[in-house]
Amino acid sequence: MNDMRERLIVGLDIPTVAEAEKAVKELGDTVSFYKVGYQLAFAGGLEFARDLAADGKKIFLDMKLLDIDNTVAKGVENIVKMGMTMLTLHAYPKTMRAAVEAARGSNLCLLAVTVLTSMDEQDVIDAGYEYDPHTLVLRRAEQALSAGMGGIVCSAEEASAVRKVVGPDMAVVTPGIRPAGADRGDQKRVVTPADAIRNGSSHLVVARPIVGAVDRRAAAQAILDEMAAA
Repeated sequence: MNDMRERLIVGLDIPTVAEAEKAVKELGDTVSFYKVGYQLAFAGGLEFARDLAADGKKIFLDMKLLDIDNTVAKGVENIVKMGMTMLTLHAYPKTMRAAVEAARGSNLCLLAVTVLTSMDEQDVIDAGYEYDPHTLVLRRAEQALSAGMGGIVCSAEEASAVRKVVGPDMAVVTPGIRPAGADRGDQKRVVTPADAIRNGSSHLVVARPIVGAVDRRAAAQAILDEMAAA
């Protein structure tokens, strides 16, 4: 179960730091790994993330960086200083190479975002790509491996195929996790916690099914139990 706690990342998709602090307190030692994304980051969440890291929590900073190489590199250098555990970037080869060089020698795990779990084949076509989501994910996984990234972010639907591309050592982080019967929300490619583990996911990102639950600790424990059983 301790191993599962290292692999469950709870998304603090919450509007204020005060509410995030309450969620972390309620979850207690059931959860050791948190994701901070745009919503909380732009409400004082970056300092909160730094404080959580200083308190011994692992933090997945979900910024999905994409910019000119120098800007990405300088951003990564400062994120290393914050003590973050994971950081997301869009899986553009030049961006990944710049980030890898900037993070060299640190413990920051750089994650390549392949195709968002809120996107299906039509969304990918509308965005101008010639590939279907599965093909695009595998192509970007190959490029991330070549660039020296620490892991991949993809749907758990693609985790098994990605694992074959990247091998056993890279992180395969899968959002869009929904326990059986849970509301999908705006996610289109969703998988249960058990199936995500079976498919080769190293880490599961779960937000609304936990932070939106009446009993957050019980919701997190139920997902941990399902992960352990798988």
